[in-house]
Amino acid sequence: MSQANTLPTQSHSPTLATLLSLIVPGSGQAYVGRRERGVFILLTAALLLGLLGWLNLWMLAPLGLPFWLWQAWEARLYAQGRNPGTARLILSAALLVYAIGWQVTQIDVSRVITSAPKVVPFVTGLVQPSYFDRQIDYNAIPAAIEIPCSPSPAGAASPASGPSISLSAACAAPGETVTITGSDFPANAEGEIWFQNAIGNRARMRGTEGLLTFEADATGAFVVEAIMPAVTNTEPQTQRLEARYVTAVGPLRLSETSWLVIGRMGETIAQALMATTLGAILAVLVSFFAARNLMRVNPATQAVYYLIRTLLNILRAVEPLIMAIVFVVWVGLGPFAGVLALTVHSIAALGKLYSEAIESIEPGPIEAITATGANRLQVIWYGVLPQVWPPFIAFTVYRWDINVRMSTIIGFVGGGGIGFLLQQWIRLTDFRAAGAAIWAIAVVVTVLDFLSSEVRKRVV
Repeated sequence: MSQANTLPTQSHSPTLATLLSLIVPGSGQAYVGRRERGVFILLTAALLLGLLGWLNLWMLAPLGLPFWLWQAWEARLYAQGRNPGTARLILSAALLVYAIGWQVTQIDVSRVITSAPKVVPFVTGLVQPSYFDRQIDYNAIPAAIEIPCSPSPAGAASPASGPSISLSAACAAPGETVTITGSDFPANAEGEIWFQNAIGNRARMRGTEGLLTFEADATGAFVVEAIMPAVTNTEPQTQRLEARYVTAVGPLRLSETSWLVIGRMGETIAQALMATTLGAILAVLVSFFAARNLMRVNPATQAVYYLIRTLLNILRAVEPLIMAIVFVVWVGLGPFAGVLALTVHSIAALGKLYSEAIESIEPGPIEAITATGANRLQVIWYGVLPQVWPPFIAFTVYRWDINVRMSTIIGFVGGGGIGFLLQQWIRLTDFRAAGAAIWAIAVVVTVLDFLSSEVRKRVV
């Protein structure tokens, strides 16, 4: 056995060490002098048992058997003066940890397959975003029918040309079925059949399978069965049926969705720009008080340093989404709340990055300027700023890129920007509009990421 895997011979019983760890995990390791290891194993076992009890997942307890057996065998190896390593112990514990995680997160791979049809409309929207459309022309092709029948009902005249519908009967009683035949419609046109009574009230007609729709074939013809609705009149009166459909005419043009996306995307970029600018200015001021090398002059400045660092850590730990909710309550819905949330988070993030850049500067120029009798402000102006401006600019540009990404999410809680529209379209299941917003976000973020990386290359 190699020397790396062998420990000095111990005068401990391997059998006793094994039994102790089987009774109380980690006690065998403590018995052979590996107290820290024993405490770690005991705490790990207690944590795993606590999770099983808290989450009521006792059916997973058998998966802890490898950990329990290995730590007992490990105690035996230690008693024999051998080093068992750590990898097997961690892997045996990880088996139970991941099993608990699998149950807690309710992972069900089969649902990915069985629920796939639910995501088809969303994927279709991504593939066919509604950036362009044509002018919509609404059409209603009428036909007359008498309800109820008179002794000599008059048939409806057919139009000389163009789309038309004809009825299998000139009159009908309520509840009777009438065949509607359409001809000369646009190929594959889809539409609905409506009913208009004598006083002008309109309603969708019903067929044997629900609300009545039609779809013309390649020649523009269709045949459907309509059930005549009940009417209030008892005397025969002429009622009106309509075959309604829409056609797209004219050249392609930017859709209303496109204009909304462009406007909100511009708002998102402006949000990120304003938040980054305000955050960078305030972060520069804060960063000098958060730099250890500048604030270790005396106990008072050191206290300020720890205070500022603590505040930055706290603010950075709070997600911008949560900050946006707070500011939406504070100043109301809209992009202003988003700007405030991003600004506060940018101060915390940039303040940390700026202060670390200040801490990593070369002390030589500072010492040389200090030796000339310069005051504190002059030392910072001539000795610190020339060294930190390049990383400051790089961090700021990178932060703008991050803020553009965050702006899209902040909009989900009312912080303005493209995220607000995206949320509405998803809720309304308008997936083509949502797809247009998602592609716009992807393109803008990609372009800004490229630009920011190029800027950072040139200034660093």
